[in-house]
Amino acid sequence: MDEYKQVIAVRTDIRMGKGKLAVQVAHAAVSAAFKAYNSRRWRRWFDLWWETGQKKIVVKGGSEKDLLDLAYRAEKLDLPVSIVRDAGRTQLEPGTLTAIGIGPAPSEVIDKVTGGLKLL
Repeated sequence: MDEYKQVIAVRTDIRMGKGKLAVQVAHAAVSAAFKAYNSRRWRRWFDLWWETGQKKIVVKGGSEKDLLDLAYRAEKLDLPVSIVRDAGRTQLEPGTLTAIGIGPAPSEVIDKVTGGLKLL
């Protein structure tokens, strides 16, 4: 049986408090999951991921450029991707890219994009 997961990559070159970081990860996870849920091509992945415990991995993504590169590579593999930009109401400037969510999708496909990244 295939394993399904979601990976959230976060910026490590900007300072965010723990609460802010947690919220940005949540935004990325929920947004990417809804994208998959509402898509004909990704709905089966969502359903299998949901039924098997909604595995999520959070990794260090690097800079804004690094995150955009990861998102581009994931989209080239036809994976659901969400890009999170902060509203700028608290710690960050409006529009600051903070995190991306990839998946839910088969683990072996996501690993082609994020397999070399370190856990947060």
